[in-house]
Parts: sequence; C-alpha cells; structure tokens
Amino acid sequence: MRGAGRVVFAAVLLLIAGTLNVIYGIGAISDANFYTSNGTHYVFGDLHTWGWITLILGVIQLTAGFSLFGGGAYGRVIGIIAASLGALGALLAIGTVPFWSLGVFAICLWVAHGLIIYGEPEQV
Repeated sequence: MRGAGRVVFAAVLLLIAGTLNVIYGIGAISDANFYTSNGTHYVFGDLHTWGWITLILGVIQLTAGFSLFGGGAYGRVIGIIAASLGALGALLAIGTVPFWSLGVFAICLWVAHGLIIYGEPEQV
C-alpha cells in the first residue's frame, strides 16, 4: 500500500511529540523552574493554563499516534492537522532559528503528504 512507511514514521513522531508535550505540560502545571525564572505570564494566561493546554495536546497526540499504528482514521486526521500546525509554527519561528525551522518545516510537510496519500493505489 502506498505511503505505509510514512504512516509509521508519522505515528512515531506523534508518539514522541505527545510524550514530550505531556512531560512539558506536567512541568508547567507543577511550576517547574525550567520554563521561566522571572515570570509566569503568557499569552494564554499563566503558566498553569499553558501547562493544561500542552498536556491536553500531548494526550491527543499520543492517542493519534496509537490510532495510526492501529490503522484508524482518527490518527490520520489528527496527524495531518498536527503536521500542518507544526509546519506553520516552524515558519513563524524562522527568524529565531532558521535552519532548525526549515528542517522541522520539511519534516512536517513530508509527514502531512505521507498521511494524505496513504491508501491510494500504486501507480505504475
């Protein structure tokens, strides 16, 4: 089946990102000192709000990764959305870390493309 390898790659990336976001979310909720040393005010409120958003996003990413391994459509849809948001985020960060952002942008586009073409018949 076309794109099966990319789906496994996307599932692994979703599981890694989900695990990291769960860890970061728990760290933000518990007031860990690795986030900020002088303040806890963010765009979405305080550090606890940001932590809950990150934790929920991580859980969604983890369920999408496991769903992709199981062949579910939920993981495919969430994977496409996550890859698209990751690509947009990488473009927004291109001024601060240009080479890293371009690399993340390319990987996100590759993952989204792989999830979109998954299941199409092979063309000879």
